[in-house]
Amino acid sequence: MLKAFALLLVALALLAAGCGGSEDGETAGQATESVPAEDACAKESLDLVKDGQLTIGTDNPAFPPWFEGTGEFEPWDPTSEPTKKGYEAQVAYAVAGELGFSDEEVAWTVVTFNQSFKPGPKNFDFDINQISYSPARAEAVDFSDSYYDVEQAIVALEGTPIAEAASVDDLKEYKLGAQIGTTSLEAITTQIAPGEEPSVYDTNNDAISGLKAKQVDGLVVDFPTALFMAAVQLDGGTVVGRLPTAAEGEYFGMVFEKGNTLVECVNEALATLQEDGTLDELQEEWLGGSAPVFE
Repeated sequence: MLKAFALLLVALALLAAGCGGSEDGETAGQATESVPAEDACAKESLDLVKDGQLTIGTDNPAFPPWFEGTGEFEPWDPTSEPTKKGYEAQVAYAVAGELGFSDEEVAWTVVTFNQSFKPGPKNFDFDINQISYSPARAEAVDFSDSYYDVEQAIVALEGTPIAEAASVDDLKEYKLGAQIGTTSLEAITTQIAPGEEPSVYDTNNDAISGLKAKQVDGLVVDFPTALFMAAVQLDGGTVVGRLPTAAEGEYFGMVFEKGNTLVECVNEALATLQEDGTLDELQEEWLGGSAPVFE
């Protein structure tokens, strides 16, 4: 009788231990689930050129409406005081804010347009300089999602024959120019295919000088830049029209060193700025204007 009672106590003890183990296991499991995974996009987790600082590249000078200096329509020198004016400037600071950086923790560095998407190590965390995504460029660097969907446009001088062009075919007889390495230059050769080889310039400033000197009849640039050139940089300039958007579309993206994990975090920031209307508001403020689309 005593032996049976002892066996019963042992069985009950084992049962209690088993139940206790299950309860502890569930608690442990719940505790594990409640511990958040490391946030790869937390400021302290970001892989940066310089710890605690977001280093952003752009060209020098940087022109309105993308960047603006102390005066209205004045170009900006990235080696001077930081600018908070211009579409790309404000997008850059808005992204920085989403990543947890104050304005004072943002540093600017000069990177020429063609250097920005060459392969190799970068001295910036990202570059923002009207750089259109292309598969060829994406072999050397990584791109963010779009912060601006691009249209190409034709700039000319008022009163010249090209100013009357109404279709892409009308443009074929004219001498056109664009900055080296740009999708604007590609648009001349692929979309327009004019009878004359285009003139190629190192910078848009050089291209403007070429137009003034009548080396070319018109320039191809992105649409907001065309508006600025026509209104500010040229005496008697006009935006003749916009080229039809390619089927696959074109967009400006921020450029990163190949394999940089910061890309995903910037894309999250851009998605937030798109959803809350910030990008639309900034585009309306800085990039507004109209011109006909060529047939």
